[in-house]
Amino acid sequence: MTRFTRWAALTAAAALLTAGCTGGGSSGDDGRSGGTALDWGRCKASGDTPAPGGDWQCATLRVPLDWSKPDGSTIGLALIRAKATGDDRLGSLLFNFGGPGGSGVSMMPSYAASVSALRERYDLVSWDPRGVAASEGVRCRDDKDIQAAESSVDGTPDTPAEERTFLEDAAGFGKGCQKAAGKLMAHVSTTDTARDMDRIRQVLGDDRLNYFGISYGTELGGVYAHLFPKKVGRMTLDAVVDPSADTFGHAKNQTRGFQTALDNYLKSTGRDPEQGSRKIAGLLDRIDSEPLPTSSPGRELTQTLALTGIVLPLYSKSSWPVLTSALEAAEEGDGSELLALADGYNERDDSGGYGTTTHSQRVISCLDDKQRPTLEETKRLLPEFEEISPVFGSFLGWDTAGWCHDWPVPGQYDTPEVSAPGAKPVLVVGNTGDPATPYEGARRMADELGEGVGVVLTWKGEGHGAYGSGSDCVDSTVNAYLLDGTVPEDGKVCS
Repeated sequence: MTRFTRWAALTAAAALLTAGCTGGGSSGDDGRSGGTALDWGRCKASGDTPAPGGDWQCATLRVPLDWSKPDGSTIGLALIRAKATGDDRLGSLLFNFGGPGGSGVSMMPSYAASVSALRERYDLVSWDPRGVAASEGVRCRDDKDIQAAESSVDGTPDTPAEERTFLEDAAGFGKGCQKAAGKLMAHVSTTDTARDMDRIRQVLGDDRLNYFGISYGTELGGVYAHLFPKKVGRMTLDAVVDPSADTFGHAKNQTRGFQTALDNYLKSTGRDPEQGSRKIAGLLDRIDSEPLPTSSPGRELTQTLALTGIVLPLYSKSSWPVLTSALEAAEEGDGSELLALADGYNERDDSGGYGTTTHSQRVISCLDDKQRPTLEETKRLLPEFEEISPVFGSFLGWDTAGWCHDWPVPGQYDTPEVSAPGAKPVLVVGNTGDPATPYEGARRMADELGEGVGVVLTWKGEGHGAYGSGSDCVDSTVNAYLLDGTVPEDGKVCS
């Protein structure tokens, strides 16, 4: 998510697949518009991951590096699509799955089954935004240094020495990003990507942008609507980022969201949430003092890795039993299960290689955010974070100081502008049990989009996101909007 924390608002955070995408032979449908042609071809395999199959086509779109210099240098954006299966085609439906930093090229094929009803009338399209994966993706640190930082940097520093290491590591990461990204470092903002989206719309031949944004993708959709209100088609925003919150506001929102999800998880196991949270906080304190052994050679479970391992199953109610098992093992002195969960979130494979989602996330979010909280400002607010959550508060509070510390390029805004007067109605979907993007963000997004534009649909459920999560009410309402243009009553509730 933008400007938030290391726990990204990313759909299916543990299941990022990698499917290569390069332009190949002509598909016979170039998608020509405005003098630009896309050469759609078969998608290729990437590493150990096979190609996504014959239904999928890939292409590369050239866009300006700097949108203020449209005739200057260009960069390539990797796109993927599957054509509509029915005869009554409405156009293209563009997806962004969150992050920032998530690869749409990798995610789209695995998500297609969840939106099969939409594919009957839409071409399903996604892309790797600039600075992500196959679209000039940024790698700020090599695998060896990432693993070294996991074991040596305390995400909740307790001593002056640990604080220095924490800030030095943050500054070093930024320098690595600058070295890797070069000129791109200043041109990967959400606003840049929103302009890329309008170019994608043009080359796909659509008069208006039909869009499905999830998590950070909701902020991206809101920024697009502000920049191009007359080009908004049928737009759905699910798992909504609060566009009115600043750096500390986002961190507090996420602290509340994960604590709420943890409370609901504890209730489901018959435990008192307050007592259960205190027990987990005690476990984390012990791990902070003495990391747990694991079955992974040469690796221990640190407090930060343990927190990340706890976070991941909270994204989906179906994963709660996994959390129970991992916590029980940790209480017995074995950190292996929590480490495996953290590795899943951090995209670490069995050979010790790491994905780059976090790298891209940080480069994008720190370019967006002009706020740079100091160590002193953060320390003054830590008690507020810890009061919200004894489990997540300290980590998420500290992260406000470290995430963009000594960043090499200045940020662009305090909060994104998403007002979209004159745009068609935008369907904003909020889930009351969402840990990463708490429900309140949906109403605030709708309010900021403007009267007559933002329309809120509420789901009283659990997990990150609502569509495709088991509610026939949510799915049928979203499908009716995207397929038939039926706008529900603002405030409709699905339980």
